[in-house]
Amino acid sequence: MRIGSRTARTIRHLADAPNRLLGGQAGGGVETVDAVVIGGGHHGLVAAAYLADAGWDVVVLEERERVGGAVDSREVDGWVLDSFSACHPLALASPVLQALELEDHGLRWSHARTQLAHVSRSGTGPTPAVFRDAASTAALLAEDDPRDGRTWSHLVEQYADIKGPLLDAILTRWPPVAEAARLAHAVGVAELPDFLRFALLPTTRMGEELFHGHAGRELMAGNAMHADAPPTAAVSGMYGWLMTMLAQDVGFPSPQGGTRELANALRRRAEAAGARVETGVSVTRVAVRGGRAHGVETNDGRRLHVRCAVVADTSAPMLYERLLDDRDVPPGLRARLRTFEWDLPTVKLNYRLAEPVPWSAPEARGAGVVHAGRDVPGLVQWSAELEAGLVPERPFALIGQMSSIDPTRSPDGTETMWLYTHLPRGCTDPEAAQTLTRHSEEMLDEFAPDWRDLVIDRWVQTPQGLEADNANLGDGGVGGGTQQLLQQAIWRPVAGLGGPWTHIRGLYLGSAAIHPGGGVHGGCGYLAARAALADAGAAGALVSRVRTSALRRFHDRPHPAWTARV
Repeated sequence: MRIGSRTARTIRHLADAPNRLLGGQAGGGVETVDAVVIGGGHHGLVAAAYLADAGWDVVVLEERERVGGAVDSREVDGWVLDSFSACHPLALASPVLQALELEDHGLRWSHARTQLAHVSRSGTGPTPAVFRDAASTAALLAEDDPRDGRTWSHLVEQYADIKGPLLDAILTRWPPVAEAARLAHAVGVAELPDFLRFALLPTTRMGEELFHGHAGRELMAGNAMHADAPPTAAVSGMYGWLMTMLAQDVGFPSPQGGTRELANALRRRAEAAGARVETGVSVTRVAVRGGRAHGVETNDGRRLHVRCAVVADTSAPMLYERLLDDRDVPPGLRARLRTFEWDLPTVKLNYRLAEPVPWSAPEARGAGVVHAGRDVPGLVQWSAELEAGLVPERPFALIGQMSSIDPTRSPDGTETMWLYTHLPRGCTDPEAAQTLTRHSEEMLDEFAPDWRDLVIDRWVQTPQGLEADNANLGDGGVGGGTQQLLQQAIWRPVAGLGGPWTHIRGLYLGSAAIHPGGGVHGGCGYLAARAALADAGAAGALVSRVRTSALRRFHDRPHPAWTARV
């Protein structure tokens, strides 16, 4: 999959005619490029690589001293600890990242021998797990109920039939008209109504309809909790099904040497295509004149003029409330931003352990990812407590055993482990984070007795700390905003947007704030690059004018009828 090359020299010639920025001629201290990408997170680097592939002169400006955003690692005495995200099934499956051939730029993937295990208080039947081969997983589920083994094999076959058009539809187009048609063809016209119903199911209902025993239901429900939709909410089942099928298909891999190596490979790929990546440079303002983005200003006093595009790999509030002048944001858009909702605040605990975790369940020993603490009814209760604003006494947690995935992360015989769980939405109280940390460790005591004896040290990341380290993680949310249905598709990040386009010509949002949302997959950056390239030609420029004019009119009303509080 490659974005078609444009006639870059012609574009530059046409765009340089009105070369003005901030009232002055371009030149004389103002650098002119085809595109500026604000932010060197993985989406920003993806956008830069695809734009540079098309012959554009691209500059990436990253405010931190290293690229990657939430794809980053740190070293402690030779141990490698992932700072934010760690396991990346979507990255390995993504057609966007596959097309960049990052293995040619040094990326190597590592896998655990068991992809996933789920430990809970159900106390009956086998511990749910996903092994490297589907037959072994099916055999485990058949111990719970013979019918569930057959169901698993059937689900894996169905996923294999549709995964190509499905991932293309999710990650490579907005709106995905042609890809949705391909997906419908792969599903089959006669089966389409049932598939659409299946896609809308809550994970609790989906598990009940698919599996007779608890093991399959727990696998689906635990995987659904990688997003922040309650297990009883519509579409949560689709999250669980997709993550479960990815676990069986590509596993829960991580880059060898730390998740930072994915970001480093993306940087090398973008630079090989001709992009320039600068770190330690913060963009303070996007300059707009006549309804068009003309360039950016930086914290070191520079001004960069753009012939074609500014791509913002930032959160939606960062772009619309901090980087743009007040006069450049329509009142209706400001009103809708008041309804923007972050995803659940995250508390992440990172450990260096002298030995692997001594799980009571054999299936969890050496698993790359462990879902711990709750069975399906418990997940419903846990989610309800969060929605009610309560700090759960018995949390559910996602756990990564990174040395089990990649032995280069720590000395032989040791383990690097992280655990993350959530506070209620909007709760960023340090004392609440301390309480949740204590409850999470008490939960581990039940499933891995004596694990505390192995702790060398612990690094706690609170919601405030996560946001301080990465401004895109507002309130400690790691998904760019809630991934519930109310803030997906045309409502992401607010009503009327959805894709990478903004109400300003030449300005694109290319972060997890847009469709398809959170996850390390590159889709948001790719969609922004694709939109910028499409708008650069003569026909595209006309379409862009019509589109941005319509978006401005849509957002001009200061008090949208169904949004503004009276």
